[in-house]
Amino acid sequence: MIDLIKANYSSIFEEQLLEEMAQVAVFHKFEEGDILIDFGDYIKNMPLLLKGAIKILREDFDEGELLLYFIEKGDTCAMTMACCLGDTKSEIRAVAETDVQLIMLPVTKMEEWLGKYKSWRNFVFNSYNNRLKEMLTAIDNLAFMHMDERLLKYLAEKAKVNKTNHIQSTHQEIAYDLHTSRVVISRLLKALEKEGKIVLHRASIELLRVT
Repeated sequence: MIDLIKANYSSIFEEQLLEEMAQVAVFHKFEEGDILIDFGDYIKNMPLLLKGAIKILREDFDEGELLLYFIEKGDTCAMTMACCLGDTKSEIRAVAETDVQLIMLPVTKMEEWLGKYKSWRNFVFNSYNNRLKEMLTAIDNLAFMHMDERLLKYLAEKAKVNKTNHIQSTHQEIAYDLHTSRVVISRLLKALEKEGKIVLHRASIELLRVT
């Protein structure tokens, strides 16, 4: 375990902290589409992502869900940390965007390390800051961007976290993440194809360029 943690976090955390992590961390693997954390769960452990990408969804109490942001290698989820430290139920759903490898750290150690290690404090505060910026961006997208702009931005993010311009998502799955209808997404995708920004294939969407 120590070698795995060092390979991913030796440039961030002190040697002593890495060793303490190795003593309490629990390694997990998830496949694409697996739900890691669901709405209403009590969270007692904080994930640190070693490989892959996770999407974080917020529940819409009228209908469906809304994509907030993606988490990639080296990240953690600020919403998860808040639930851990506050002993409250999860208000997000975390879904494996790709195959995922991560470690889980107990909440008791999270609190202890905040007072013990400067690198851990910096990591936690930076994670909060980065996730806050991403949530503000999500709010801006909803408030100020047209659906075609939101769709193109969504496809660009999917391409980035999956490290490929060929996006393996159905029109319904995209509609679900963007909280709209499949008919709207299909119409907008065809329009984007006419504009030369994407190519629609039988089982994928090829992103050509983002303006």
